[in-house]
Amino acid sequence: MNDAAEPTGARPGAPPGAGPQEPSPWVLRFAPRVPEGGPVLDLACGLGRHSRLFLARGHPVTAIDRDISGIAELTGAPGLEALETDLEDGGPFPLAGRRFAGVIVTNYLYRPLIPALVAAVAPGGVLIYETFARGNEKFGRPRNPDHLTKPGELLEAVRGHLRVVAYEDLIDESPKPAARQRLCAVNEEG
Repeated sequence: MNDAAEPTGARPGAPPGAGPQEPSPWVLRFAPRVPEGGPVLDLACGLGRHSRLFLARGHPVTAIDRDISGIAELTGAPGLEALETDLEDGGPFPLAGRRFAGVIVTNYLYRPLIPALVAAVAPGGVLIYETFARGNEKFGRPRNPDHLTKPGELLEAVRGHLRVVAYEDLIDESPKPAARQRLCAVNEEG
């Protein structure tokens, strides 16, 4: 499937209002908190819906995924750095030491990366994270507990590092029931 194609309905498990190429409503809500013009990391970018959003807002974007064919039509776009790498191969985080005004993660959880993602939020920057939570196994995929946040897990991940602006741990009923955990947190350093 290609993000540039006409929408054909919501992605399986997508949050309400998010079609195949539409940004997540959670990300849209907090995108204005990302400092103007600052670099954005779109982790596990998939089809690039959030990369497109932040490029359109004037941010340079680093889009990373194990398969970047979903953003192939963005190749060469001004401000886009596309990295194809397996984030779960046991190697070091490929962007260690880099800082971003915005770190965006949706529908992805690989616990060993969370400390590196928190550290990647630049002073004044924001982490916008939305993924599946425990309880989702009742509704569909993912069911593997390795891919489902525990109650309060995202809160604990940022405690002492970032200030939480918003947090939710809930069941979305529409368009399809799903257990989700969402967080927006800012780095007040600097």
